[in-house]
Amino acid sequence: MDAADLKSCSDIFQRTIEEYGLAGGWHWSFTSGEQRWSSGFFRLLGLKPHLSVASYDLFHHLVHPEDRARLASPSEILQGRVAPSAVVRVIRPSGEMCTLSVVSELRVSPDGRPLSIGGVALDVTDHERLKQMQAADRRRRQALYRATYSTTYFLGPDLVHHFPIEVAEAHGLSLEEIQVDPFLMLVPEEREAYRNRGWEMHDRHMRFQGTPFERLATGEVWRFRLVGVPVWSEAGEYRGWTGMKYPIHDSGAPVRDTDSRDDPGLRRALEQAVRGHHLRAARGLLDWSMATLAEAGGLSLSTVRRLEENAEAQGARSRHKAVTALRQAGIRFIAMDDGTLAVAKF
Repeated sequence: MDAADLKSCSDIFQRTIEEYGLAGGWHWSFTSGEQRWSSGFFRLLGLKPHLSVASYDLFHHLVHPEDRARLASPSEILQGRVAPSAVVRVIRPSGEMCTLSVVSELRVSPDGRPLSIGGVALDVTDHERLKQMQAADRRRRQALYRATYSTTYFLGPDLVHHFPIEVAEAHGLSLEEIQVDPFLMLVPEEREAYRNRGWEMHDRHMRFQGTPFERLATGEVWRFRLVGVPVWSEAGEYRGWTGMKYPIHDSGAPVRDTDSRDDPGLRRALEQAVRGHHLRAARGLLDWSMATLAEAGGLSLSTVRRLEENAEAQGARSRHKAVTALRQAGIRFIAMDDGTLAVAKF
């Protein structure tokens, strides 16, 4: 592929992402005063090219007041003071807000006099929203553990356990220690047995559950319920483990009410543990036929048959639809301490 072909591919790519409203470019010549915006940049700002005139002042005005200091002002640009990159919020004329990643480049003469500036902007709204949601979830988990000693966790293929820092602090350990070996939170006399069993179930991609004693940094010893569940993609690929831990009484009842057991990721992983014989047992309790379950779950009869024959992928969306339909009809799938899954009707 020669230089002309590469430029052609680059132009096609740029036009494509601009047409989808994901990016845009702008340019300002100081010698002529001319300012140009691509059609994509107009779209990013929520403006129509035939109704608006390209102007850096207008762009700067549309930036959220709290973010304007991240971008150079028009007067600063003319003095050659430019922020090479910035992430800013823009308030469109419609009132809608988006987040842009802006990269700017200043061209100067040999004697250092500013000649022009150009830049590109990329819509990163969804990425920023995801980061905000993840940060909010981290804050929720941290507050939850401080109040209840209850939390959820995730163990990825890298074998690093992801816990809130408050978990380590509550047990008088470092976060690095429990990321590698969370069983250090257990009392010494139970630690090795649970560690061996936990890793065995992990390696076999099976659900793990137990009720060991854990020692807090205060010296108190509490009994906790630990649950670990394998996570699968819709295509049946193993993604890791998710789990939870919370303190319980000797009776097995939670010490405090907590929403950790309602964590969406954990609930989804637990539903993936429902197998064909569980579905058949649930149908029996409801006196449902496969056709009834198919209708209630918005599934085809052949899909229900594959689910009950364990022929569907472990993480298949159809499994969650079937479980939801059964739950709405009063069925509960209850994780027992011995690792089995009980089916009951309420």
